[in-house]
Amino acid sequence: MTKKSKLPDLEGSLNEINTLIEKMEQGNLSLEQSLEYFERGINLIKHSQKVLQEAEQRVEILLKKDGNLENYENDTE
Repeated sequence: MTKKSKLPDLEGSLNEINTLIEKMEQGNLSLEQSLEYFERGINLIKHSQKVLQEAEQRVEILLKKDGNLENYENDTE
């Protein structure tokens, strides 16, 4: 596996995580390769969580700015 310094967007991260899981489940990797894939997967998961948290914060800011946060929360019930 080549080292990737740049993290992909959310969709790219999820696709790469799935690919890493598939390769690891095949059981053909050395211990070192498995550890590298695992480490990459953890980094991608953390990155994805950060992207999702930032998106959630942006949505909350937009809803509060609009002044209709309660209306949106009640619509989901």
